[in-house]
Amino acid sequence: MVSASVARNIVGIIGNIISFGLFFSPAPTFYKIIKQKSVEEFKPDPYIATVLNCAFWVFYGMPFVHPNSLLVVTINGVGLVFEFVYLAIFFIYATNKGRKKVSILLLIEAIFFAAIILITMLVLHGTTRRSLIVGIICDVFNVMMYVSPLTIMAKVIKTKSVKYMPFWLSLANFLNGVCWTTYALIHPFDIYVLISNSIGAVSGLVQLILYAFYFCRGENNDDGDQHNSTEVQLSERPRDVEA
Repeated sequence: MVSASVARNIVGIIGNIISFGLFFSPAPTFYKIIKQKSVEEFKPDPYIATVLNCAFWVFYGMPFVHPNSLLVVTINGVGLVFEFVYLAIFFIYATNKGRKKVSILLLIEAIFFAAIILITMLVLHGTTRRSLIVGIICDVFNVMMYVSPLTIMAKVIKTKSVKYMPFWLSLANFLNGVCWTTYALIHPFDIYVLISNSIGAVSGLVQLILYAFYFCRGENNDDGDQHNSTEVQLSERPRDVEA
């Protein structure tokens, strides 16, 4: 009989693998930036937002905030590295205006993050109170990440075409949400991981249903369009990942 602890770790490791794939998914877009030595119309906003999201989840997973959350820390730590690499590439090839924008936004995030850390450590005592405040903040950011594809889904319905919603990305988002939801339900129960990722699982499922509906109607596009739409999707969407 597999213990709850072992089962939770297995599910968490699977979640880490899926989330790693989602963090890695924008790599082709940034390879294109390096190859062209230009960011063109690429926007760094989703990656800047993901930096703060990952940072808060790493903080949430610390033993002095929410014990028994090592796997939450590992994947979001990896995510932070990925996002900083992506932003570094953007910074190298961006215009002075683009570099200034990234610098200012990262500075604002750093100040906000530092303020939350100070309040949490100096004002809130005990892991229960710390988990509550930091967990709510994490959920707010994660839910924003997960519901962001709503604009893409609206576009699919409007155009009756799936070219703006790549199947494998939608599937990965769904599996990621399901995996971390399962992780949260296994003892010790984690309500904060559960809330945002259950919403993510539903969001991913809706995307898959939409894809199946319009694809089966034969209103998909050719491979060339699908390849281009993948790049658009990766460059514009926030990273829908992790617990």
